[in-house]
Amino acid sequence: MNLAGRFHADRSVAVLVISNLVTIAVALALDWQIRDVMWIYWAQSVIIGIFNWGRIMDLKKFSTENFRIGDKPAEATPQTQREVARFFLVHYGFFHLVYLIFLLVLMTPEAGTPFLGMGLCTLAFLIGHGFSYRHNRERDRERTPNIGCIMFLPYGRIIPMHFTIILGGFVGAESGGSLLLFLGLKTVADAVMHMVEHAERGK
Repeated sequence: MNLAGRFHADRSVAVLVISNLVTIAVALALDWQIRDVMWIYWAQSVIIGIFNWGRIMDLKKFSTENFRIGDKPAEATPQTQREVARFFLVHYGFFHLVYLIFLLVLMTPEAGTPFLGMGLCTLAFLIGHGFSYRHNRERDRERTPNIGCIMFLPYGRIIPMHFTIILGGFVGAESGGSLLLFLGLKTVADAVMHMVEHAERGK
């Protein structure tokens, strides 16, 4: 199924897009700076990681084709599942710890930072990704997804969307039109990679 077909068939994509649109609408209505939305999208990435760890642990059956641990072919065993989940949690967590330090140094919250609005937007993403987790969990159980793909695909998903927002921060996308452009590009990257991720899980 092509991406357009997946968008119409996968309700979780629509929920994800709505979560992004809520953030865009609030950011424009309250005249936020891009540093404010960068914190929201960092929190979204953490949420993605938590639910992806849950997906790994939820697998009842999985493939380890072309997947190696310590230069040895991995076997589809509960031990492999635990090792992969643990490695993902540590590596993904460290990645976001470094990102957090970057934000604290270069995007330090200032007086007047809209913490309440940022928290509500983060909650919208939590609800959206929670829906996606439940929506796709049974699909994962009905198939035999590759555990290596599940582990690595979130990186391919979050890097493009964060690169877009970071680029917006460096070029000074603070006007309404520029902010809308960069948040719109982030939303497209987020939705496309979400569809690619779940399409890949089915293979």
